[in-house]
Amino acid sequence: MNTKTSAAAPWNVWTWPNLVTMIRFAGIPVFCYLLIATHHYIAALVVLAVGGGTDWVDGFLARRLGQVSRFGRLLDPLVDRLYILVAVVVLTGVGLLPWQFTSVLLVREVVMAATVLALRWRGYEALQVHYVGKTATFVIFASFPVFVLAGLHNAAEVWARPLGWALAWWGITLYWLSAAIYIVQAVGLLRAARAPTPTGRP
Repeated sequence: MNTKTSAAAPWNVWTWPNLVTMIRFAGIPVFCYLLIATHHYIAALVVLAVGGGTDWVDGFLARRLGQVSRFGRLLDPLVDRLYILVAVVVLTGVGLLPWQFTSVLLVREVVMAATVLALRWRGYEALQVHYVGKTATFVIFASFPVFVLAGLHNAAEVWARPLGWALAWWGITLYWLSAAIYIVQAVGLLRAARAPTPTGRP
C-alpha cells in the first residue's frame, strides 16, 4: 500500500545503500565518455554491466541494514531508468541498437513519467519498485552486450542478433507488464483520493 508523502520514511541521505546508488549514478557519464569520446566499447560495456547488474545491491543493503529511506526510494529507480535511457539512446546513436527497440522503451518511459506526475499532483510518492520491473531491467541490460557483440563482430552476428532480440522482447514484455501493474495501482490510489469520505449517522 502506498502512503502520502508526509507519512513516508525519513530521508537519511548518507547511508550505505544510497552510497552504492550514487556510485552507480556516477558510472553513467563514464559510460558515455568511454563509448562516444574514446570508442572503448568493451570498457563502456563493463561499466554498463556493473552499473546495471548491481541494481539489486542497494535495495538488498537497505533492507538488510534497516536503512530504507525516502531518498533511496526516489534515487534507486531514477538511476535504473537513467541507465536504461542513456544506454539505449547512446547505443542507438552509434548504430549498435535497433531504433525499434529504443522507440518501445522510450514510449514506456513517457507513460511511466505521466503516471508518476499524476501521483505527485495528488501528493503521493512514486510507487515502490515491483519485482517484475526489476526483472525486466535485468533482462534488458543483458540484451545490450549481445546487440553490441552482434554489431562489432560479423562472425558473432548469426547467433548474437537473434539472442539479443529474444532477450529484448522478453525484457520489453516484462517492462510493459510492470508498467501495467504500476498504472493499475496508481489508478486505484487516484480514485480513492477522489472518492468522498463517508459520514456516519449521528
